[in-house]
Amino acid sequence: MSIPEEEVGLLEDLVNDSVDHRGNLAVRSSTGGWRSASLIIGVEVAERFAYVGIACNMITYLTEQLGQSTANAAVNVNTWIGTASTLPIIGAFLADAYLGRYRTILGSSLIYILGLGLLTLSASLTLMGSSENRKPSFLMNVLFFCSLYFVAIAQGGHKPCVQAFGADQFDSDHPKERLARGSFFNWWFLFLSGGIAISILVMVYIQSNVNWAFGFGIPCLFMVMALAIFFLGRKTYRYPKRTHEKNNNGFVRIGRVFFGAIKNRKLMNLNKAMLLGEEGDAKGLVRLIPIWITSMVSMIPYAQYSTLFTKQGVTVDRRILPGLEIPPATLLSFVSISVLISVPIYEHVFLPIARKITKKPNGITMLQRIGTGMMLTCVNMVLAALVEAKRLRIAEEHGLIDKPNVTIPMSIWWFVPQYMLVGMIEVFGLVGAQEFFYDQVPTELRSIGLAFSLSALGLSNFLSGLLIIVVDWATERDGGHSWFNNNLNRAHIDYFYWLLAASTAIAFFVFVFISRSYVYRRVDQV
Repeated sequence: MSIPEEEVGLLEDLVNDSVDHRGNLAVRSSTGGWRSASLIIGVEVAERFAYVGIACNMITYLTEQLGQSTANAAVNVNTWIGTASTLPIIGAFLADAYLGRYRTILGSSLIYILGLGLLTLSASLTLMGSSENRKPSFLMNVLFFCSLYFVAIAQGGHKPCVQAFGADQFDSDHPKERLARGSFFNWWFLFLSGGIAISILVMVYIQSNVNWAFGFGIPCLFMVMALAIFFLGRKTYRYPKRTHEKNNNGFVRIGRVFFGAIKNRKLMNLNKAMLLGEEGDAKGLVRLIPIWITSMVSMIPYAQYSTLFTKQGVTVDRRILPGLEIPPATLLSFVSISVLISVPIYEHVFLPIARKITKKPNGITMLQRIGTGMMLTCVNMVLAALVEAKRLRIAEEHGLIDKPNVTIPMSIWWFVPQYMLVGMIEVFGLVGAQEFFYDQVPTELRSIGLAFSLSALGLSNFLSGLLIIVVDWATERDGGHSWFNNNLNRAHIDYFYWLLAASTAIAFFVFVFISRSYVYRRVDQV
């Protein structure tokens, strides 16, 4: 007996793995897709405006308003960004195991707003204190850093869930929606870069030319707007179907495999035991670890873009037009400009050519995309080292070695190529890593898959901070000049960049070796 065409159409319009806001099976024609994903992208653009408005110029605030040294400020920024990027592991666990992505986003947004509000209060109090020529008190420092880490905690819940929730709006079992989901990660990054570029240009100007209280208060207002927009779209979203059976929870199933292996002292033979079902899921997670470690090492240079790059920019001629001088942190906008240019080229030029050459629907594999980002990172560190060597040479030629407050006659445009290259690195490396870790974990654990990607970036910031501490100690212990001397004209940041180039090159070759034997969860990605 054949099924009537009307019923077939109704069945095809249902999304089996998703429900609507009432808990019923989601209807494809009225939920999800680009309409809902666009709302979620808009929310994340506002959130990125807020976060970047704080992060991009933080090292300047720490050195100029709180009186910290260059090395200490760089370590504090790295530690904060590292914490904000690592906490998503916990947020993703709570979302996937207990709360769900939607509730986690709502809760973390409220914490976000609290942190930004306290940060604005802290900047206002510091501003009043500085008017009386006093250093910020201990309590004011405590308030500032507590506020900052409230934002980091909020990031822990917000960051892995928003992007995963956006990707959830596309059905991976539907051919057209699956292709659309691949494009979603690219366009997600494109629009985020637009928001970031605007944030850098506007917020850095306000922080440098108006005051820091306004510079932190405006991001707080944007976060309030983001929460309102997100809540208003709740009826159009697709929500991942959640199981209430303990044994079907992804964490429980996979944890049971590892616990059983440890209990029976068969951890070394785990590979033999993992053949089907939950064992295969556990094996898949284990296979991600080498990719994650090499990605983490290759991301250490990324920590320098908002710290050391910015401090270098302070020392050179920042006039881009006669009479128009830009704050050094504004250079970060060129990263976003590069992404805005690179994503359409990647989508409409690179991928069609790659598809013709490789005969694969995705053009290149996700691991090839990540590897390209690693290779570009190594090239960028070499470029950064050469530019810094030139800056030091010009300072020496003009007798400015011991005059750190005098502008070096070198145009800030020399730094633009390395920022533009960072944008290309993000399009290949970061977007590739996000798609890879989202796609290669079980469906129930996709928030933690994205958190895996973010944690690699977060831990790379911790490694960067640790490396700076060790190098700073090693280079000045015998009375020498630290590579991170407060007088950058006597520092040797170029040596540090060469060190990062070497470590990234090693990570790249290890990554290539590992990738050659990696087996994807789906055949069409090989």
